[in-house]
Amino acid sequence: MIFRLNRTLVFPDPSLADEDGLLAVGGDLTAERLILAYQNGIFPWYSEGDPVLWYSPHERFVIFPEEVRSSHSMKQLIRSGKYEVTWDKDFAEVIKQCSQIKRKGQRGTWITQDMIDAYTDLYIKGIAHSVEVWDGDKLIGGLYGVETGPVFCGESMFSLEPNASKLALIYLCQNKEYKLIDCQLHNPHLERMGGRYMDRSTYMNYLNS
Repeated sequence: MIFRLNRTLVFPDPSLADEDGLLAVGGDLTAERLILAYQNGIFPWYSEGDPVLWYSPHERFVIFPEEVRSSHSMKQLIRSGKYEVTWDKDFAEVIKQCSQIKRKGQRGTWITQDMIDAYTDLYIKGIAHSVEVWDGDKLIGGLYGVETGPVFCGESMFSLEPNASKLALIYLCQNKEYKLIDCQLHNPHLERMGGRYMDRSTYMNYLNS
């Protein structure tokens, strides 16, 4: 059953989501609603021109920071010091690049201007964060997401040079004190780095720990 939201700041029980994780439609992207959503294992995901769609997958794809895997070439890249990695230095450019990157099988982007504005507001409030990878003064990769207690909910990442987004993720795992990195949905790239599925009840235990 898909629920329709109104102006009231409330979400239905996430366990009532459809098989594909779709839980509700409508509402808005205010900071208050987004914070409540993430606290309950819910996130927005929709295309330009569509109403806001809210998802809560029955299984999440996650990475335990201590289990993140680096290939031999990645370890060499890290040791070389070729790139500089920073935290919250240029959130605006990271989310912009994530919105523009072309992805296989997608005609457009789900990171609409409304999404950019909403997550920028969360960044200003100290809730959303970014990791940047620099080659000199050129931004070549990064990621952004939302901090929900001990969990970092990753939203998107991009690379303009090979392995730049991987470097950002490894930095996040090794330099920030999160118990869990929530990747939301599976992809082979993250699986090779140590991603695994986690059921909702276990995931919610991490959120609430």
